[in-house]
Amino acid sequence: MLTAGTGLRADDAAPVPATEALQKRNAALEEIVRKQATVIEGLNQRVTALEKSDAERAQTSRPAEDAAPAAKSGSGFSFGKINISGEGAVALFDSGAKGMFPNAEFRVDEAKLFVEAPVWEDVYFFTELNLTRREDTDLNLRVGEFYLDFENVSKLWDRDRLLNLRIGRLDIPFGEEYSTRDAINNPLISHSLSDFWGVDEGLELYGAAGKFSYVVAIQNGGIPVTQDFTRDKSVAGRISYDPTPRLHFSVSAMRTGELDANLDYLSELWFGNGWFRSIGSPATTRFHANLVEGDLAVRWTGGHLKAFGGAACYGDNDPAQSNARRMYFYSVEAQQQLARKFYAAARFSQLFADKGYPLPGNGNWNDYLFNYAPNGLATGLWRLSLGVGYRFSEHLLLKAEYTVERGRQLTGESRDHEDLFAAEAAFKF
Repeated sequence: MLTAGTGLRADDAAPVPATEALQKRNAALEEIVRKQATVIEGLNQRVTALEKSDAERAQTSRPAEDAAPAAKSGSGFSFGKINISGEGAVALFDSGAKGMFPNAEFRVDEAKLFVEAPVWEDVYFFTELNLTRREDTDLNLRVGEFYLDFENVSKLWDRDRLLNLRIGRLDIPFGEEYSTRDAINNPLISHSLSDFWGVDEGLELYGAAGKFSYVVAIQNGGIPVTQDFTRDKSVAGRISYDPTPRLHFSVSAMRTGELDANLDYLSELWFGNGWFRSIGSPATTRFHANLVEGDLAVRWTGGHLKAFGGAACYGDNDPAQSNARRMYFYSVEAQQQLARKFYAAARFSQLFADKGYPLPGNGNWNDYLFNYAPNGLATGLWRLSLGVGYRFSEHLLLKAEYTVERGRQLTGESRDHEDLFAAEAAFKF
C-alpha cells in the first residue's frame, strides 16, 4: 500500500522515529566533541602561557651573560630535582719558542661539571667544578662558581625580576668577554689580549627593567680563596641596554680594592693572560687597579660583530717612587656563517702600557709575569687571531686557529716567537 503524496509504502515510513533517534544521538556526540575541543583549546592556551612565562623568567631572572651554564644549556642529566651537566675541550697547542706551548702539546683544555638544584621556592643552588682549565698546570679539582641564587626578590614589593640576589663564589661581572669564554661558546680558541675574567667570593645583585639590565657585585678582590687580607673590597658592575634584539650596549666599571702586596699577591681579576700584581719596591704593602669598559654587539642572521675598549689604572703605596700608570685596551671580533654548519671568525686586540707593565700575552709566565725584571715590563702587545669552525650541533664544535702576536718591552726589545697554532674539539652535555 502506498501512502498518498509520497510514493512510499506505509511500512517504509515506519522507521522514521529510529532515524530521529539516530540524529539526536549524533547531535549529542557532536556537542560532546565540541565541548572537548573547547577544553583542549583552553589547555593549549594555558600551556602556551606557562611556556611564555618560563621563557620570560629565564630572560629576566638569568640574563644570558650571567646565566648558570646548566640553566642556559638546557642539557645534562636530572636526578630528581638535581641537574648535572658538563663542558669540556681537548686540543693541540703549538707556539713559538718563547710562547706558552713551545713543544706542540696535546692538552685537556677544559673540563667542567655543573650542578644545579632548587632549594626552596625561588631559591636555587649552583656550583661549577673545574677538573682543569687552560691556565692550570695540573689536573686537580677546583671549585669555580658556588652560590645560592635568590630569584625575584623584588616580588615582595610587586616588581617582577627587578632585583635578584646571589651570594657565594661568583664570576666577576666586568666586561662581557667572560660570558663566552668557555670553549663551546668561544668561536675562536684564543681570547682577547685583555681577557678580563675571574671568580671571587662575595655578593651580587642583578635584574632587568624593560630594555635595561644590570649586575653589581661586592667581592674580596684577592686571589686567595679562603681568606681576605684587607678590609677593602672589590666592586664591579655593568649596565646593559638592548634597543633591539640585534643590538646590544653595555658599560662596566670596577675597582679591585686595596690588595696586600705580600699576602694577596695577585688580584682575582685576570688581565693580559696574567693578573694585576704589585710592581713596587719590596717596601710596597698595598696595590690596586681601577677599570672602565664599554661593549657593543651587533648580530645578524649567521654572524655577529663585537667590540669593546677601555682603560685600566694601576697604583700602589710604594714609598720609594710613584708607580702609577694607565693602560688602554680594545678588541674587535667578527664571525660569519659560510655554510649551514661552517663558519669563519677573526679577532684583533691590543694593549698599551707606555710606562710598562707585566703583560704575559702568549709569552712564558716566568719571563713576563713572575720574574719580569729586568725585561718583563711590556709597553704594548697586539694579537690577530684567525679561525674556522664546524659546529655539528650546540653540543659539539670543531675549530682551528692561527694567532699572530707581537709587542715591545720597556727595554726596547721586541716581542716575537709567540705565535700560536691550535686545533680543538669542544663539547657539552
